[in-house]
Amino acid sequence: MAAPEERDLTQEQTEKLLQFQDLTGIESMDQCRHTLEQHNWNIEAAVQDRLNEQEGVPSVFNPPPSRPLQESNISENIMLKSMGTNIQPCFTPLVTEKAGEHCPLSRTWGLLGWGYYLIMLPFRFTYYTILDIFRFALRFIRPDPRSRVTDPVGDIVSFMHIFEEKYGRTHPVFYQGTYSQALNDAKRELRFLLVYLHGDDHQDSDDFCRNTLCSPDVVSLINNRMLFWACSTNKPEGYRVSQALRENTYPFLAMIMLKDRRMTVVGRLEGLIQPDDLINQLTFIMDANQTYLVSERLEREERNQTQVLRQQQDEAYLASLRADQEKERKKQEERERKRQKEEEVQQQKMAEERRRRNLQEEKERKSECLPPEPSPDDPESVKIIFKLPNDSRVERRFHFTQSLTVIHDFLFSLKESPEKFQIEANFPRRVLPCLPSEEWPNPPTLQEAGLSQTEVLFVQDLTDD
Repeated sequence: MAAPEERDLTQEQTEKLLQFQDLTGIESMDQCRHTLEQHNWNIEAAVQDRLNEQEGVPSVFNPPPSRPLQESNISENIMLKSMGTNIQPCFTPLVTEKAGEHCPLSRTWGLLGWGYYLIMLPFRFTYYTILDIFRFALRFIRPDPRSRVTDPVGDIVSFMHIFEEKYGRTHPVFYQGTYSQALNDAKRELRFLLVYLHGDDHQDSDDFCRNTLCSPDVVSLINNRMLFWACSTNKPEGYRVSQALRENTYPFLAMIMLKDRRMTVVGRLEGLIQPDDLINQLTFIMDANQTYLVSERLEREERNQTQVLRQQQDEAYLASLRADQEKERKKQEERERKRQKEEEVQQQKMAEERRRRNLQEEKERKSECLPPEPSPDDPESVKIIFKLPNDSRVERRFHFTQSLTVIHDFLFSLKESPEKFQIEANFPRRVLPCLPSEEWPNPPTLQEAGLSQTEVLFVQDLTDD
């Protein structure tokens, strides 16, 4: 539990205060806090300076004036799972160090410092283990409200408005979208992406924004050569990006670009920096990594050309395939038409064959139903000579009392007679009503039709009609 004078401190500062007291053995919490504040809460520098005082060495700590860029030999692999992007820093800023300024083990501590360090090592291990467990449990009991991102675009727009109200409208053009969208646009356009995380409570943030970030030269450089994304770490979206990039202090800038086919941090600038230094370091980062963008552009152009060529080949293949399919379809249609035509011809032949068979059966039936021919001596008989359409003649006797239908049935039963016909008489010229009709429902007899004992009748072919 922190003392009452620690209530106004942040959780991180409280942890540093307890850690500093544990390392130095100073009982007064106020003295520990005062020492850390003098060293800008840099616990390593404060411990080293404290050990120097115990050995009688004057304090050598001074805040770093600038942070030149140097390529790191160790490549971090920060996996932005929440952002959906792999970030691999390739460059890291190193401050201009004095002896023992950042690492308490980088210079000789002396026997007293080493002895105290070794004695306190087990207690420090136990303390930090318990502290980690406590912090892990605290996240479930009292989660950080910044960990829940509900409106990332709203966080960006809100920060833009606050920034303009405080520092004016002369500033780099803010990317009005989420961090993930900025990464995707930088990747698609093959441009550098400069990320700025704003620490509202840091003492250097105001000076950096007002004098460096809003400098006309800096604004011109950023707007012309890169995308610029910025947000406050007090906003959920900015806090999420802060957790991914793991900055050490503010102001914080990270240069990100597409390298080896993934978005990579190629430069990190931390701490207060002057406009000229910022321009020089950003220019150095871009010049050092420009070849990667050029190479990526060439590879992308080659991939695009390959894709276009493959697309053209695919289109040519599809066109050829469609042409072959069209030919095959036409052949299939032609084969289908021929098959249908053959089927129609076959059906017509079969229908004609059935018709002829039915006609022949009908002729045979009519022939069997004909009454016997009267004898020539019968006074009631009539001799009729039929002149057929093929100029052949047929003779037969009929009885006066027989119906004209008998004459029609006789002619129908003949092989030489047409399928449809009518019988005509010459004197007077008339058509004999041999079949039932509306005018003659019951055909008349030969006598009623006015036929004499010897008649010549003409058979008129009506098949075509």
